[in-house]
Amino acid sequence: MAARTRSGGRAGNTRRTSPHAIEQMPWRIVRNRDRPTEPLDAAGVEAIHNGAMHILSRIGIKMLNPEALEILSRAGCRVDGQTVFMDEDFVMAQVALAPSKFTITPRNPDRKVEIGGNCLTFVNVSSPPNYWDLETGKKTGDFSSFRNLMKLTGYFNCIHVAGGYPVEAVDIHASVRHLDCVQEKLLLTDKVVHAYSLGKERVEDVMEMVRIAGGLSHEEFDAAPRMYTNINSVSPLVHDFPMLDGAMRMARRGQPVVVTPFTLAGAMAPVTMSGAVALSIAEGLAAIVLLQLINPGTPVAIGTFTSNVDMKSGAPAFGTPEYMRATQMTGQMGRFYGLPIRSSGVCTANVPDGQAMWETSNSLWAAVQSGSNFVYHAAGWLEGGLIASPEKFIMDCEVLQMIQRYMEPVITNTTPEDIALDAIAEVGPQGHYFGVQHTQDRYETAFYSPIVSDWRNYEAWSLAGEEWTVARAHRIYKDILKEYTPPPIDAAIKSELAAFVARRKEEGGAPTDF
Repeated sequence: MAARTRSGGRAGNTRRTSPHAIEQMPWRIVRNRDRPTEPLDAAGVEAIHNGAMHILSRIGIKMLNPEALEILSRAGCRVDGQTVFMDEDFVMAQVALAPSKFTITPRNPDRKVEIGGNCLTFVNVSSPPNYWDLETGKKTGDFSSFRNLMKLTGYFNCIHVAGGYPVEAVDIHASVRHLDCVQEKLLLTDKVVHAYSLGKERVEDVMEMVRIAGGLSHEEFDAAPRMYTNINSVSPLVHDFPMLDGAMRMARRGQPVVVTPFTLAGAMAPVTMSGAVALSIAEGLAAIVLLQLINPGTPVAIGTFTSNVDMKSGAPAFGTPEYMRATQMTGQMGRFYGLPIRSSGVCTANVPDGQAMWETSNSLWAAVQSGSNFVYHAAGWLEGGLIASPEKFIMDCEVLQMIQRYMEPVITNTTPEDIALDAIAEVGPQGHYFGVQHTQDRYETAFYSPIVSDWRNYEAWSLAGEEWTVARAHRIYKDILKEYTPPPIDAAIKSELAAFVARRKEEGGAPTDF
């Protein structure tokens, strides 16, 4: 196993069998074939639900958006200043209007994704302010780093969605950053994209850019989900003005909103996992109720970003047993409410080492076990979301492809041909299966083919020359950048998109003084 690519380990050189930088599995939406892990019994689900309903009806959620307060008040909610109270029957009636699954279709219909059911959709790392690679070390994010990570996002078939900026392009002024970054995202990929829900201008601009890139009329854009946004509550018990504003604008045009409270047990939520999850569910449902009032049937998902902190330092911890359990518990609650579920692939490690990979693997498998449908930060995340790394992106995509392979039905088929009694009889007690026809007929599909490693022992590896995992991932990411060709886009559409961006820049873009 020494030759297997492992974080912090060594591996042999890749044998190239194609002109591409790597071999990878084809594009497909992953179907989760496992039963979810459900740590709560029926009484536990009821207890967390009752806790969330108590929070909503008696403690209340503060909403710092006057329009949201007016909408909720008209619907019969009690509003005291900026705090909203809503009873259980009202909440459940509104949540029941949300679809249990929905599709999002980008400019390339072949990259359509389904959110809900047993679908597993993986999203790139989103929003770190810093960048790290083996050459530069840690540095502030810039547009060049953004472009490199967007190319990786477009390249890998196991990444289904181009979420938020894979690293913040801090060298572009915040008022126009969304224009440059989303334009580049729409040109470098043809996958589903995201708008930051930070007020009117950013959301309206991105909706228009996605409409233009898809060659859609306004009516066609509004008729089906074409993009999405994600909003976070300001835990505990607050939803802020710009995120609600952007989410409401998306809802009016039928575009999906993922609602993800960010709760850290012991800091922004009770120290117990059940208390933290109950708080998170209450915050998420409050926003979902608002969106259903605005446009009944608006596609939504409920997100989990609940973990623990180091009680000595207060620093967030990710990929921990507590994080895994909180994700599984939220998955149960999402199914209880009939909502699609979002979770994340995360770690607290500062570099792509062994810690980074075990924490990320823990969090990704927790997403699988929870029945999550939408897995954010699935590749490239470091240091609790403060760093994006292309080497980590490569290494994480290996894990994602293992998950993809694990979920393929070929592994668990039980037809007579799969039981292979004839082959077992043919080989007998002392032979081997390499040469029998049963093996030869299935050679290409029998086993997972790793994308960044091969399967040589230590002696063969040492003769081939040493190469550490991170160095190997660095080389592969550089090869991908050389190879990457953006997907085609109509010249007239590209010109229209550029003209819109130029006009909006002349108008000043978006305000930065929330």
